Amino acid sequence: MDSLTQIVLGAAVGEVVAGKKLGNKALLWGAIAGTIPDLDVLASPLLDMVGELSFHRSVTHSFLFAIVMSPILGKLLGRLYKNEQATWKEWSWLFFWGFVTHALLDSCTTWGTQLFWPFSNYGVAFYNIFVIDPLYTVPFLICVLVVAFYNRNNPKRRYWNYAGLTISSAYLLFSFGAKAAANQVFEQNLEEQNISYSSYISKPTPMNTIFWSVTAEAQNGFYHSFYSLLDSSKRLNYTFEPQNKQLLEPYRGNERLERLLEITKGYYTVQPAEQGILINDLRFGKFDDWRVEGGAYVFVYHVWPNPDGSLNFEEVNNRPKIDKNYLADYWERIKGI
Repeated sequence: MDSLTQIVLGAAVGEVVAGKKLGNKALLWGAIAGTIPDLDVLASPLLDMVGELSFHRSVTHSFLFAIVMSPILGKLLGRLYKNEQATWKEWSWLFFWGFVTHALLDSCTTWGTQLFWPFSNYGVAFYNIFVIDPLYTVPFLICVLVVAFYNRNNPKRRYWNYAGLTISSAYLLFSFGAKAAANQVFEQNLEEQNISYSSYISKPTPMNTIFWSVTAEAQNGFYHSFYSLLDSSKRLNYTFEPQNKQLLEPYRGNERLERLLEITKGYYTVQPAEQGILINDLRFGKFDDWRVEGGAYVFVYHVWPNPDGSLNFEEVNNRPKIDKNYLADYWERIKGI
């Protein structure tokens, strides 16, 4: 999730763990705990494109990181605030739950979170919420801000904090239910249209949990479609795109290329480029492909060879242009057809 959401979640968790003893210091350090895992981006300038993609949401988002670093940071904070009532154990729990809830919330998004690093570099993803969703964040933020204005002994402080946690958690539960409803329609249409597939990924389009997209893996390519829970008809049109796996053959065996393909979980297509190839990461799809004029993939990677046989990797920026007309069209599509 975005940084603001993780700060809010971390602050609320800090309040639950130590709010009665630390007051607003619990909010502050909870927010810091919720931010620390995302500091992995500081390593980006030291890494190439594939290394950056692989390192993101790995070490600092793992359960091992939470287990190892929480008591260390708890000890440091216990010494820093030695005159406070909170013990090093409570400080440790504040960091532990700040780290764990951060990682688990990130696992609800599309990118994938390496919860079990270093034992596995598989990115756990539930695909039930977009990385930025105001309906999750804004009510939660309001409740946490209200908490800060009450004395640590005031019961209303706990009430507002738990209200924020309850509302945000309820929205997450709703997103799983919305995903299940969309999946039922996707699967029904795949079956009715005699489309043979081995697996599929469904995910919400940006900033909502009403309008969903799906990518289904078939033998030689992928089927794509969109569905809003507010659509009057449950009849979908699937479009097919060949994977063009054969275009990878001249480059197979390269360690960085194999890792890139692993990151996509096999959900990729390949296109020829003027030099080398383009690899489309289908997990994120074409979030503007619902428009009549279609769209481009959000994450595209350009791969091309050097004279010595090594490979270059570069991300292509294909983000859609967001303007007033786009937002108006998008809102109309969310409302259903």
